[in-house]
Amino acid sequence: MTLLYFAWLRQKIGKSMEEITPPPGIATVKDLIAHLQTLSPAHAEAFADHSRIRAAVNQHHAGLDAKIAAGDEIAFFPPVTGG
Repeated sequence: MTLLYFAWLRQKIGKSMEEITPPPGIATVKDLIAHLQTLSPAHAEAFADHSRIRAAVNQHHAGLDAKIAAGDEIAFFPPVTGG
């Protein structure tokens, strides 16, 4: 699984991408976030407030309940505003 981090998430985690093999039982974006919080203090801080995180699964915006699979690309980024 390829993970991409953007904006302040990238800054807090210290990298723009990483490859992981999620453990069994990781079926949704929310499950993945819970797992990522256990990887390091930086991950825990970056993912502490789920309301400040948006995700895309295979380049399509996705909610926290979106299903994911081992070969997916998951991008995490803050809410975006425009004007």
